[in-house]
Amino acid sequence: MSLITSTEVRPAILRDAKSIAEIRTRSSQAAFKAVFPGEAVPVGGTPEHSLVYWREAIEYSEPQVLVAVQGGKVVGFVGFDRSRDPKTPNTMGEIWALYVEAEQWGQGVGLALWDAAREGLIYEGCTKVSAWVPLGFERALRFFDMAGFKREMTSIKTVPMGNTRVEEIRFKRDLS
Repeated sequence: MSLITSTEVRPAILRDAKSIAEIRTRSSQAAFKAVFPGEAVPVGGTPEHSLVYWREAIEYSEPQVLVAVQGGKVVGFVGFDRSRDPKTPNTMGEIWALYVEAEQWGQGVGLALWDAAREGLIYEGCTKVSAWVPLGFERALRFFDMAGFKREMTSIKTVPMGNTRVEEIRFKRDLS
């Protein structure tokens, strides 16, 4: 017998910041371990720094932050706003972050967050959206492929992730 749990997506409030910071850490670590088994997982800043970042993001709506909630518990979040890439028009949005608890992967939480972010970007006047995804993070790459994004092969760049360097690729899609 399977239990179907509904996911509510709502704007993040300040008391969600701790859950958001913890989900980002746990989800990043799980994804990193899948790609780089045996390597030390990068810390990615102190928990206090992450908490401060997400509190400020929620307070100032930069990026806008939505959370996915099941049974009163935050299980994922998305941060989105205008694109941070240089020389992009103000109609280009960006998924700044999309993280879901590992035990919720493949359960539709990410899709619910993406749908809500897409609606928010359209409301803000965006016509296109991008997202940067580390190559090798197969689950994330498949997610964006399935969500209708197209890989921009000329965009690949190398970025630090702790002591490891990873390549990221930009995905883009129309919002219509």
